[in-house]
Amino acid sequence: MSGNFLQRGEPAILDKWARTRMALRGGADLVIELPYAFATQHAEVFARGAVTILHSLKCKSISFGSESGDISAFHKTKSFLQTYDDEYNQLISSFIKEGISYPKAQNLALRSLATTSRILDLSQPNNILGYHYVSSIKDIGSQIQPYTVERKGAGYHDEDSISFEFASATGIRKLLNENNGSLDSITSLVPLSTVEEIDKYPYTLRSWEDYWPFLQYKLISTSAHELSYMYEVEEGIENRLSKFANQATCFQEFMNLVKTKRYTWTRIQRMLLHILTHTSKEKMNQNMHITSLRLLGMNSVGREYLRSVKKELEVPLITNYSQLKVQNHLDYHVSTIYSMGEQDDRLRLDSMNREREHPPVIFT
Repeated sequence: MSGNFLQRGEPAILDKWARTRMALRGGADLVIELPYAFATQHAEVFARGAVTILHSLKCKSISFGSESGDISAFHKTKSFLQTYDDEYNQLISSFIKEGISYPKAQNLALRSLATTSRILDLSQPNNILGYHYVSSIKDIGSQIQPYTVERKGAGYHDEDSISFEFASATGIRKLLNENNGSLDSITSLVPLSTVEEIDKYPYTLRSWEDYWPFLQYKLISTSAHELSYMYEVEEGIENRLSKFANQATCFQEFMNLVKTKRYTWTRIQRMLLHILTHTSKEKMNQNMHITSLRLLGMNSVGREYLRSVKKELEVPLITNYSQLKVQNHLDYHVSTIYSMGEQDDRLRLDSMNREREHPPVIFT
């Protein structure tokens, strides 16, 4: 599970400890944190980090949701792209030069080369992530067996939760934001245990707007040249960020000013997140290896599983930051910044201490 910041380049609406409790109450047996260096990345790096962790934990299978629902299509697409790797990458580069975003360039390149309908539609977000799960399994030589479940109901980016039996996470968050955190708006869309966890959550439900004053300060007080050293900031977009930093009154307005056809909303959010957390290209590259497995929570089944594989683990399992090596302190650093989104002064300090002192969530 991602920590306090997510792949979309957003703060998690609730911290990782509350979400760990939700996962355990929802049926999970064991929750391991996906580090910031992987959790806040595009699909390829996100998937590689997740698969590496699962492989390290001696997992035998992985199941993911997808728009396709056909695991054979993932295998066929991986084999196809291995065969046409050079042509595929050349087409992606040519499409990007035309001002097309990277995800769209990928799908256009694939469609230009493919002649069979069994190839995945890589314009769909869950297909993209699933493809990279399958690809990562093969690339690292793991014996993990992948399975996929067809996604039903609302699409990944669909904000209309009312029209579907199964709502999207985007739609659920939108309902909470529009209704000032009212749980009545989502009761029919999530498990009762999730509603109960949100109801007793003591902190502010987070969104980018809670961090806008901090981000705006960083953008205004940092030169465009210095911004260019931050991870994912490239191709001169730092000048555009600097230009609009003092023209927006909120995060949403700033995003609308900065957005271009070349950059997806998510990609811009991710680069802004790295600016907020002061994560440079150098710092990110130093943390691009899974050097530990951070235990967030488990029940008795999860405890028994860990006991059964503990002697086989090649990467150390840790339960708190005092066990981390120096290079992994990036996760503590960004979690402390996540606490800055708390509006209550006393709770903000409490949230910071919670990150340092909180033990794994244990369900018996």
